[in-house]
Amino acid sequence: MAKLLDKIIVVDLEATCWQGDPPPGETSEIIEIGICTLDVKNGERSDRRGIMVKPEHSTLSDYCMELTTIHPEMLKYAPSLREACRLLQEKYHSDKRTWASYGDYDRIMLAKQCQEMDVPYPFGRTHINVKNLLALHFGLKHEVDLERGTALLDLPFEGTIHRGVDDAWNIAAVLSRVLLGRDR
Repeated sequence: MAKLLDKIIVVDLEATCWQGDPPPGETSEIIEIGICTLDVKNGERSDRRGIMVKPEHSTLSDYCMELTTIHPEMLKYAPSLREACRLLQEKYHSDKRTWASYGDYDRIMLAKQCQEMDVPYPFGRTHINVKNLLALHFGLKHEVDLERGTALLDLPFEGTIHRGVDDAWNIAAVLSRVLLGRDR
């Protein structure tokens, strides 16, 4: 299978969460896959999208709704993780493109949930950890969160923090600036 090296798919996941341990019988599940594509040649961001995912083994806590601004009504008719992963492959050719996220949480969470639910993993092996790349770029002693990362690059944070669609858009801006020397 030939790789497509024209775009990087930037991803940010949101998942069910609680202030403490999850309630008995519940586990953290993906509820949004934020996507943005970054054109490798010109550094332009496009395809800003949030794919809502219906959780199968958990409910949204008040804490999660406040943090993410995602509410149960938004997930009522959302696709399953299997359908969302199929969409990633069909629309974005995710299995043939390099993909990026801010840190390793998203990569690990998606791989774990796909394995647990017997869902084909939608991405190929090539992943860019933008959080680590940014820390290396600036020679930082430790990685920083996305809001601090955008500030280090004098980029405005666009949208709502902890919304996958907005976080992916901002991660793509950071990646564009660090990787290509561009910010738009």
